[in-house]
Amino acid sequence: MGSGQTVAVFGAYGHTGRFVVAELRERGFVPVASGRDAGKLEALAASAPGLETRTASVDDPASLDRALAGAAAVVNCAGPFATTAAPLIEAALRAGIPYVDVAAEIEANADTFTHFADRARAAGAVIVPAMAFYGGLGDLLTTVAMGDWSAADEAHVAYGLSSWHPTAGTRAAGAVSRQRRDGRRVVYTNGRLEYRQDDPPILEWPFPDPIGPRTVIGEFTMADVVTVPSHLPIPEVRTYMTVEAARDLSAPDTPAPAPADEHGRSDQTFLVDVVVRSRGGERRAVASGRDIYAVTAPLVVEAVDRILTGRTRTVGVASAGEIFDAADFLRALSPYVSVESRP
Repeated sequence: MGSGQTVAVFGAYGHTGRFVVAELRERGFVPVASGRDAGKLEALAASAPGLETRTASVDDPASLDRALAGAAAVVNCAGPFATTAAPLIEAALRAGIPYVDVAAEIEANADTFTHFADRARAAGAVIVPAMAFYGGLGDLLTTVAMGDWSAADEAHVAYGLSSWHPTAGTRAAGAVSRQRRDGRRVVYTNGRLEYRQDDPPILEWPFPDPIGPRTVIGEFTMADVVTVPSHLPIPEVRTYMTVEAARDLSAPDTPAPAPADEHGRSDQTFLVDVVVRSRGGERRAVASGRDIYAVTAPLVVEAVDRILTGRTRTVGVASAGEIFDAADFLRALSPYVSVESRP
């Protein structure tokens, strides 16, 4: 448990940030809510008695230093991460504390590895990007599926979502990503990111029960193409999305997630099917659960707990599967996530 340690949460009043604050409190941490909007921070504090708030902006390094003062770690839940990640990482390095974020933006995550790997390693600092449903969970599952293989030919991460009601933050981050790509799509092939102008393929993916075979958009590229290759020698990493969920995401009138239980979770369900292939052999790991935004909270808080209790395998910028014992981490996510490994 958190043993009363203080954890700063930037973007605490956002949809995912609220889940993270609640999970931190449930786990015995003392969250400090931070963000740009003082009014939203006040509203959050009114709904969570005793919650400390600190207004800060990524354009004001001194305000970030004040927001992180006395914290044992910082969790960045504020997108677009192309704007927020670097200033928060700099502030964490100044404070000498671990940084964890929930970024799903491919280029923002790649930037974190590119710009901070050497500095963080030299400082003995811990920086974990994409510690969320996209990027983190897929990386953990791929690491488990790899098992004792030292390398693989290809990894496939297929997302079976019953629906996808995007938050305002998801829409904003997507707009930034599209702008950075100049409207192109991105794939990870031949050991690198490539940008393409053509349409992605439409395929059939053999999801296990209870979903079964579904039509998916192939090369619907998510943050896993950054996290997985950062530590696993796999030259081809592909991600897939059920067509219905992709349509929800792209439709401008799809509403935001609506709470369906006392914890604020929506009724959305997910199944993540990971297949790793090497020299004709195949291994699989499957995870299922509910609400892709809510499940990010136990993922990121478990990561913070393990970092602060020394249950890590490396320092520097590292993805979930590299820095943590992936199999043990996934077991710790029960009952939020059900995992099955099929070597």
